[in-house]
Amino acid sequence: MSDLRDPALYDALLLLSFGGPEGPDDVVPFLANVTRGRGIPEERLKEVGKHYFLFGGVSPINAQNRSLLDALRKDFAEHGLDLPVYWGNRNWAPYLTDTLRDMVADGHRRIAVLATSAYASYSGCRQYRENLAESLAVLEAEGLPVPRVDKLRHYFNHPGFVRPMADGVLASLADLPDEVRAGAHLAFTTHSIPTSAADASGPVETHGDGGSYVAEHLDVARVIVDAVREETGIDHPWQLVYQSRSGAPHIPWLEPDICDHLESLHGAGVPAVVMAPIGFVSDHMEVLYDLDTEAAAKAAELGLPVRRSATVGADPRFAAAVRELLLERTAAEAGRPVDRCTLGALGASHDLCPAGCCPARMLRPAAAGADSP
Repeated sequence: MSDLRDPALYDALLLLSFGGPEGPDDVVPFLANVTRGRGIPEERLKEVGKHYFLFGGVSPINAQNRSLLDALRKDFAEHGLDLPVYWGNRNWAPYLTDTLRDMVADGHRRIAVLATSAYASYSGCRQYRENLAESLAVLEAEGLPVPRVDKLRHYFNHPGFVRPMADGVLASLADLPDEVRAGAHLAFTTHSIPTSAADASGPVETHGDGGSYVAEHLDVARVIVDAVREETGIDHPWQLVYQSRSGAPHIPWLEPDICDHLESLHGAGVPAVVMAPIGFVSDHMEVLYDLDTEAAAKAAELGLPVRRSATVGADPRFAAAVRELLLERTAAEAGRPVDRCTLGALGASHDLCPAGCCPARMLRPAAAGADSP
């Protein structure tokens, strides 16, 4: 992709993320934003927010996005890509609508969007597209120019996303005691979602049996397992497991939970486990609490040696992957042939989300898709 340095079709990149509180006073208002429309009382939000209060009310996600912004700007500058990079969140400052308003005021009219979610699902893709549509509608109501926004494709299998995670697993294995390393199991973790949402994830033709959400995670896990085998000569047993369930108990969600999985492995005599959070771009609160705190405590209770491998974060290879995603989309929009970088068996995801992709029970307008207004 090094010969495609002209992003002529785009005049800015927007890093679109979830957002998080940056102090104790932010926690309840932040959770109110996340759960808006569900009628959850403030006392319940305070209970839900206990994970944040354990860490001073600060989620690490905003600091991690600032680091990623710096990495992107550095990579772009080093490769002669003169494109400004902005940042907006769904649920906390800097808010998406405010950022888009600033981008329009700065003269930007065609914007590429990178969401900090690598896989197909309603909450990881379409909901971001719905947020974009809502924000664009606000700009239109204010009489401001409405820019075109194009969401970059899912990057779950891009080498710049997968290889840093494979290196993290290798580093975690190397950190285990010598006597348990060879027998260690790999637990690839991602956010649990309702099975109905998983089954409907991705294009219509992939719906059912976990949909694209499960298939994409399994594909990434296999690539990492192969990389570990190639490096170490050991074929470590592995499984895709889930964390961070937050739904009502009577609604089926993806299982097994990571803590239940650790108990099962311990009961089976497994000597050690590496937890690899492949579903997360950075070490935000759900990694910090659900793995580093809760799952680590469960492992300590069991006497089971565990290590947690690193997420991608602001790895320079990921920043380079974002540049490649931007340039390949530019080439595709210009009608030029382009080789899309992927690993695994699934190939490159679509540029334009098709109709019926990752639907919710109540569909709302969504930008950057075949069914967009």
